[in-house]
Amino acid sequence: MPEEIVLEVADIADALREGLMAVGTKAAILIAEQLLEADVEAVVGPRGRHRKGRTASRHGKQSGFVVLGGRKVKIERPRARTIDGKEVDLQNYKRLQDGEFLDAVAMERMLYGVASRHYEKVSEPIFSELEAYGTSKSAVSERFAQATAELVGRFLSRDLSDERILVVFMDGIHMGDHTVLVALGVDAEGRKHVLGMREGTTENRAVCSAMLDDMVSRGLDAGHGLLFVVDGGKAIASAVKAAFGESALIQRCQVHKRKNIIEHLPEREERWVNEKLSLAWAEPDAGKAKEELLALARALEVSYPGAAASLLEGLEETLTVQRLRLPALLRRSLRTTNAIEAFNSQLRRSVRRVSRFSSGDQVIRWAGVAAMQAEPRLYRIAGYRQLPILAEALQAHAARLQETGARNSLMA
Repeated sequence: MPEEIVLEVADIADALREGLMAVGTKAAILIAEQLLEADVEAVVGPRGRHRKGRTASRHGKQSGFVVLGGRKVKIERPRARTIDGKEVDLQNYKRLQDGEFLDAVAMERMLYGVASRHYEKVSEPIFSELEAYGTSKSAVSERFAQATAELVGRFLSRDLSDERILVVFMDGIHMGDHTVLVALGVDAEGRKHVLGMREGTTENRAVCSAMLDDMVSRGLDAGHGLLFVVDGGKAIASAVKAAFGESALIQRCQVHKRKNIIEHLPEREERWVNEKLSLAWAEPDAGKAKEELLALARALEVSYPGAAASLLEGLEETLTVQRLRLPALLRRSLRTTNAIEAFNSQLRRSVRRVSRFSSGDQVIRWAGVAAMQAEPRLYRIAGYRQLPILAEALQAHAARLQETGARNSLMA
C-alpha cells in the first residue's frame, strides 16, 4: 500500500461542476488508479528505473472495473507479467472488485421497496465522464438471487443445539399464491429466533412435518419439555404430535379458535359467545376454565352444533398455559400466536412490492432475507422475566413422562 495518495485539484476540476457526489466518485477512481499503480510498482519497480533481478515487467493496461456506489464503474487498470508470461494478480484490484458490497447494496435497496427496474434511478450520481454498468434489471435481479440464495441457505440451516428453546410459535404467511410456514423460537431469556421456514400452497401436515424434521435434525430438542403455540387448525398440531409425541405441549391460539367458533354463528349471537369465551380463557384455573367452556358448548349444541363442535375440537389445547400455572403476563403472551403474526407482518412489508413470485425458491429467498434483517430487531417476549417458571413447568412435565415410561417398561 502507498504511504500517501495525492489528488491534484486539476484532476477533479471538471467534477466540481457536477456536485459533491461527482467529486467523490471522481476522487475514488483516482485513488483506485493510484492503488493499482502501487501494486504494479511493488512488483516491477518505479517507472523509468532499471531494477536488477526483477521477476516481472509492465504489460500495458486493460479495461476493467471497480465497485463504486452500488454499481460497476469502468477503469483502465495497469497490468504486469512475470518473465515466464504469467499474469500478476493485483491484490488491491481484487479488493476494489469486492462483489459482497455490491450484492449488499442491491439486496438492501430491493428489500426496502426498490424494484430492479428502478435500481439505476436510486443509485448515487457519478461523474458523467465515468462509465457505469451492472444496474440493469436483469443484472440486479441476478445479483440479488445469487447473494440471497447463499445467505438464506446458511441462515435456515443454523445449528439449534446450543439454544435452550422453551417456546416455538408456528404460523403461516400468505405471499401471492404461496404459503410460507414460519417457526419462531423463544429462548430462556425471552429472545426470539427464526428456527425454520417452509414453502407450500397451504399449511398442510406434510409441509409442517418436513419443517419440524429439519429443525430436529439441526438440534431442536424437546427432552426438557417444549411448548408449541399454533393456530386454531389441526395440521400443525397434528405434525407436532407426530414429531415429538407427548414431550411437546401444544397451546392452540385462542384468537384463531375464537374466529373459528364465531364463523358458525349469526351476528346476533356473537357478542354473548365472545364474552363467555373471554371469561373462560381469562380464568387462571384450568379446571374452572374447562367447565365454563363445556357449559358454553352445551348451550350452543342444539341451535348451533357447528359452533359447539368447533369449540370442543382441541378444547384442552386452548388451556395449556392455564394447566402450566403460568403468571398472567406470560400467559397472555403465550395463549395466542400474536408474537409470530407481528413478525410475519414485518415479512409482508418487506415483500409488498413483489406482485408475483415465479417459484417457491424465490418466495423463500425473499422471506428468508427479510427474516434475517428483522430477527436482530425483535423485542423479547412480554413477561420474559417469568420464563424460569415456564422452564420449570416444562421440565416437570418431561420428568413425569420419563417416570411413566420407566414404570411401563418395568410392567412389560
